[in-house]
Amino acid sequence: MTTYDVKLISKREVAEGTMEFTLEKPAGLEIRAGQFCDVKLPSPEGTPKHDGMHGFSFVNAAFEPHIAVATRMRGTPFKEAFKNTPDGTVVKLIAPFGDFTLHKTDSVPAVFIIGGIGITPVRSMIAQALHDKTAHRLTLIYANRTPAQAAYADELRQWAGQHPNFTFVPVYTQARVDGAEHGRVDADMIRRHVPDLAAPRFYLAGPEGMVKATRALLIAIGANEDNIRAEEFEGY
Repeated sequence: MTTYDVKLISKREVAEGTMEFTLEKPAGLEIRAGQFCDVKLPSPEGTPKHDGMHGFSFVNAAFEPHIAVATRMRGTPFKEAFKNTPDGTVVKLIAPFGDFTLHKTDSVPAVFIIGGIGITPVRSMIAQALHDKTAHRLTLIYANRTPAQAAYADELRQWAGQHPNFTFVPVYTQARVDGAEHGRVDADMIRRHVPDLAAPRFYLAGPEGMVKATRALLIAIGANEDNIRAEEFEGY
């Protein structure tokens, strides 16, 4: 873990209520897809105090030229300060952390069951695996309330159309959309898309309640508890 001074390059809305921030990629930083970082904002004298540091999963994969992070905009002091930080401002990037990364044995399928902002480390993992042309069989079950709230869904759908080893299953709890599942992720839905529950490594990410409930559900329907990895996004 090292601290780097990097410029904020740009910011954009990637879904309703979700912003992505693009940062310079410092020389010498090596990451594995799925890891995370801390971003520390400058606090100029005379500005209102805010929580100056926040953790983010990398949205970008290791091969991509910039650092990207994304977050639900909840109106917290840090998030408002980050949103209002001018492009070109130098911030501190402290990285890398974490081991929520794709397993290396590519004969073992990977199934991602993801809610909301939990897509950030998974977008990184899938992008890297497809770029590296690994033999992993990848299935992403991605739940949101509506399509407007589903960050990176268009990109993920495009990748699924280009790569036969990647299956994208959008799930919307408050909207009915052709080609998508409707309702909460339940046992029947998982079985439809994961016929052999004993085979894959499962990755869970998203709101704390969803992650815990999905973990318990997987165990109840026959998944091996040792093959479940989870990342809870508390407070997002």
